[in-house]
Amino acid sequence: MAAISIPAVAQETPKPPVAAKKPFLVKSPNGARQDDYYWLRDDTRKNPEMLADLKAENAYADAVLSPTKPLQDTLYKEVVGRIKQDDSSVPYLKRGYYYYTRFETGADYPVTARRKGAMSAPEEIMLDQPKMAAGKGFFAVGSTAVSPDNALLAFAEDTVGRRQYILRVKDIATGKLLTDEIPNVEPGAVWADDNKTILYVEKDPVTLLSKRVKAHVLGTPASADRLVYEEKDDSFYMGLFKTTDERYICIGVQSTVSAEHRCAPAAAPATFTIVAPRERDVLYDADHLGGRWIFKTNWKAPNYRLMTVADAKANGTRTAWSDLVPVKPDVFIENFKPFDGFLAIEERSGGNKRLRTLTNAGKSSFVQSDEPAYAMSLSVNEEPATPWLRYTYGSLTTPTTTYEVNTKTGERRTLKVQPVPGYDATQYVTERVWVPARDGTKVPVSIVYKKGFGKDGSAAMLQYGYGSYGASMDPAFSAQTVSLLDRGMVYALAHIRGGQEMGRKWYDDGHLFNKKNSFNDFIDVTRWLVANKYAARDRVAALGGSAGGLLMGAVANMAPKDYKVIIAQVPFVDVVTTMLDASIPLTTNEYDEWGNPGTSKASYDYMLSYSPYDNVKAQGYPALFVGTGLWDSQVQYYEPAKWVAKLRGVKTGSNPLVFRVNMEAGHGGKSGRFQRYKDGAEYTAFMLTQLGVEK
Repeated sequence: MAAISIPAVAQETPKPPVAAKKPFLVKSPNGARQDDYYWLRDDTRKNPEMLADLKAENAYADAVLSPTKPLQDTLYKEVVGRIKQDDSSVPYLKRGYYYYTRFETGADYPVTARRKGAMSAPEEIMLDQPKMAAGKGFFAVGSTAVSPDNALLAFAEDTVGRRQYILRVKDIATGKLLTDEIPNVEPGAVWADDNKTILYVEKDPVTLLSKRVKAHVLGTPASADRLVYEEKDDSFYMGLFKTTDERYICIGVQSTVSAEHRCAPAAAPATFTIVAPRERDVLYDADHLGGRWIFKTNWKAPNYRLMTVADAKANGTRTAWSDLVPVKPDVFIENFKPFDGFLAIEERSGGNKRLRTLTNAGKSSFVQSDEPAYAMSLSVNEEPATPWLRYTYGSLTTPTTTYEVNTKTGERRTLKVQPVPGYDATQYVTERVWVPARDGTKVPVSIVYKKGFGKDGSAAMLQYGYGSYGASMDPAFSAQTVSLLDRGMVYALAHIRGGQEMGRKWYDDGHLFNKKNSFNDFIDVTRWLVANKYAARDRVAALGGSAGGLLMGAVANMAPKDYKVIIAQVPFVDVVTTMLDASIPLTTNEYDEWGNPGTSKASYDYMLSYSPYDNVKAQGYPALFVGTGLWDSQVQYYEPAKWVAKLRGVKTGSNPLVFRVNMEAGHGGKSGRFQRYKDGAEYTAFMLTQLGVEK
């Protein structure tokens, strides 16, 4: 394998690792396949041979990437230089306290704090995360919840990266931890009104599925916690929340195609009543305020509508619901938040999100933007009595800004513009183009570049995509992207099918037996941008992670000549084998996303036809940077490990293949803000070197 193109003084690159082949037959009712690298799976993560393979890959990555170290350092300094290190969030008011987080200069983690009544009051530190994280290879706080009397803090922490949190409770005034400690939970916990009962979701220790809701009374052993609810259907996720008026605690369960909520008074959360029963192909979210329930639902409304029912008429079914915001064919409702005097609604039209307010008197107003592509969403709004609506706005050229608008007067206030030292937004241009896919569908693409861009077909370009789970990828500002633009590159965000940028049908047309539309859209966008001279044909890079890593693996097999370099982070690449094994986290939740190859021959064959691992072939591949975390709970480390091993065995040509394994990280990579920038600088330097971009 040839070394990365670097100055002549560089040392010769060592030979890449070669993983042993150990034939293993993956059996299923619908077919059998030989997997030579199945042995790389070790659920204990202790197998010496497996660990030796991963360590050899890291050593090889170190050697290959060593010549790019000066560029990595430069990129890291650039990104850190665009960050105000001693920054803080916009404070929000809840039950008489202003809550916020703040970073201190040089700190990887924030301090969580509050002040009583006014920001001029003394600071109360709730969580000193830099101290909590000291000496730990990984650290993350999943969620926090303050007791109704404002005295106690329940919080969830993860010190492995496996998303198996430990629930702890702290006395805010004294700073002392209570003796209560509950392992293996989801991050969200909810207080009952008695200030001593906490409801939480317990996970299955193997599948990591959210299985049971339990109630813990402070000062009692966790083994005595009362079982509140157990979900028997492994295709459902489960979570807890309080309604906006804090009158109800709700258990929400949801699969890809169905939802069900059951709620109980927060004053006595013993008996939970179903709000509306689950039904296939009917999804809904629920909230309560002002003596009524409000729902976002796709019931007889593919793009969703808002419905309501008064407390007196609620009967545990949908029959009494009435329209609050009827369905519109060209408007997709994403989210809502009730206030005493109005409703705030996140909705999409033409691929962009906008905010709509609807007063109790029925008057609508919109918050929109003149930019062709942007990101906008509701911010933290914890006081339903206020007329002020808080939201965030940004774009590929505009740093994230927090605003609040008075829904009575129309007055708008800027609360914070995210500071980006040395950045001048007027020097960059963003645009939205519509690319015709091979089946005629117009795919929206958000593009950004620096002023003076010649559009002559010579530029290098990074194209990003995701296209799964109905997740919409909004074009938000990134300090890392600026380093690419300043080097003359183009950045393109392809809003491919499988997301919901264009409504629910956009998702339906990009999953299950339509999954290949996601891959074709991405490739067609690349080819159109090259044909229209946004980039040179031999200077295109692609980036995607998780399900977006599946996208990267698929396009690497399908269109290797269209990309000079591909970066696949925590990639879901062994689709069929994973979806055949119900013991693997997420598998049972996602049969309606990918298909069930164990029960459907049609699903088995279709998934096998695009699964990146199963379609590796003897052909030239782009330069590849693959990343994973040993403790990843969402995409197990062995998927990319097997993929890399197979690629090394059959790919032709001299393009490098680098596999970086973070041994103390999970799905989100290393914890801490600076560590992530270092990881980003590493793969970015690899990409720039392959593209021949000036240092």
